Amino acid sequence: MKQPNIVWISTHDINPDLGCYSGVWPGAEYAVTPHLDALAADGARFDRAFAAAPICAPARSAIMTGCFPTAIGTMHMRTKAVPPPEVRLLPEYFRAAGYYTSNNVFTDFQVEVPRTVFDDCSASAHWRNRPDPGQPFFAAFHGMATHESQIYLGEEAFAVATSHVPAEARHDPAGAPVPPYYPDTPVFRGAIARYADLITEMDAWVGRILAELEEDGLAQDTIVVFWSDHGRGLPRAKRWACESGLREPLLVRWPGRIAPHTVVTDLVHTMDLAPTMLAAAGLPVPGHMHGKALFDRNGRLTDCPNEYVYGGRDRQGEAEDTIRTVRDSRFRYIRNYHPDRAPMQQNDYPDSLATWAELRHFAFLEAEQLGRGERKSLLTPLQRRLLAADKAAEELYDLDADTHETRNLAEDPRHAGDLVRLRQALDTWQGSYGDLGLVDEETLLEEWRPGGRARTTAAPAVVDTPDGLVAECPTTGSSIAWTTDPPGNPGTQTPLEKIAGIPADDGRRWHLYTTPVHPEADTVWFQAWRLGFQPSAEVTIKVPSVLAS
Repeated sequence: MKQPNIVWISTHDINPDLGCYSGVWPGAEYAVTPHLDALAADGARFDRAFAAAPICAPARSAIMTGCFPTAIGTMHMRTKAVPPPEVRLLPEYFRAAGYYTSNNVFTDFQVEVPRTVFDDCSASAHWRNRPDPGQPFFAAFHGMATHESQIYLGEEAFAVATSHVPAEARHDPAGAPVPPYYPDTPVFRGAIARYADLITEMDAWVGRILAELEEDGLAQDTIVVFWSDHGRGLPRAKRWACESGLREPLLVRWPGRIAPHTVVTDLVHTMDLAPTMLAAAGLPVPGHMHGKALFDRNGRLTDCPNEYVYGGRDRQGEAEDTIRTVRDSRFRYIRNYHPDRAPMQQNDYPDSLATWAELRHFAFLEAEQLGRGERKSLLTPLQRRLLAADKAAEELYDLDADTHETRNLAEDPRHAGDLVRLRQALDTWQGSYGDLGLVDEETLLEEWRPGGRARTTAAPAVVDTPDGLVAECPTTGSSIAWTTDPPGNPGTQTPLEKIAGIPADDGRRWHLYTTPVHPEADTVWFQAWRLGFQPSAEVTIKVPSVLAS
């Protein structure tokens, strides 16, 4: 059976706010998303997909490793983790199996991305750049159109950012679906309308990628997966370990394998994508992965892959907190390890955003009411909970009856059994996989980098044999790459590129070492990488047989 190509199309900071989720997710009917609606109609729409964390880097680390962030140390936003040695980034498995792997261009996986992972990780990366047009490919495209920062652009910049949204597709703030936990003000209506416009802009970008697959005659041979990293970039969504922070769109098209108009209501993690892609390509799924394959090589869906889905929130910038959550088909349980800390702590970046400032201003105005001896009247009790000085130690919500998680049932005796069951499920999960978020971060950093110094991957040993150049690295968990391109001057990186772990462009093409190398050049360079370690020194090999010829 021919191995499928794989295209991942991901975006930032959205819930299932796509037209195809109308009736499934509240307010989804507001969206104008023709290309994504068509993609859903051509394949499978997953109605209950969830991120492992409500913020970018931890959530993406789970998707790219198939592992819970709390189990491998990638739970804080941001960090540079040292995962267990068996952990790899997903594309490396495909590259080892002969796929061309490309990433355009965002990473943010909580580790420095080794050169062993992608053939091309750049703003021009594309399956069209593979040297052999018959080679299968794993091509990832990560769009920034819907990132929360775009909601708050100035008028002129926002018009440029949404230049592919025609006037008739613009979203009217008067019709914006305002959840009950926000005050119904022009600021929030405008932010929700802009958020929807950005989704329509992103939809046009998705349409262009899908059109390129059609132009290249590859659509029938390619699995297309669309996902977001976590919830919308508004308060009580992004950064909150609740439904609006963790609920995701997930669409999969695989012609001839997954029937059109398939709807999956089972609970799934976006983390499940890593083992799913390997299973679909007929590749072995590593035993250390925590995710479950959602379908097999024939497109057969796995029945009930998860009884529960799990998530958590940890340090986000300077805002320290620890929250864990588990959800079944009906209820969400949330455990707040620091109930004395505010739900909406001071956090330098989001505090500069208009919606956050709006909420804080309302809190100030209500304080002025108290100062005048008046009762607070500008916010509802639900909205006030966002701005409270503390929060409940435990929360329990009946999502069938209470989509927006407005009524905490943790102390309701009618749901005592559900509370105990979900508590136990969370405890079992933590016991099974471990929870490094409960370890002091300074202690964890010292364990990873004793004395503040990162460990270095050992240099590979390379031997010239009759079968070719054979390389080994003594560092457990390492991978090796080689190149015949001589060293040059590495390109400069922006601060964000460094933080996100994007590999610096050194102008050389590195090949993943999997079998003995038979170079046509007289000099070969080898280097080894292990996630969380410094890369090894380069090893230069002169090839006598090539020199002699």
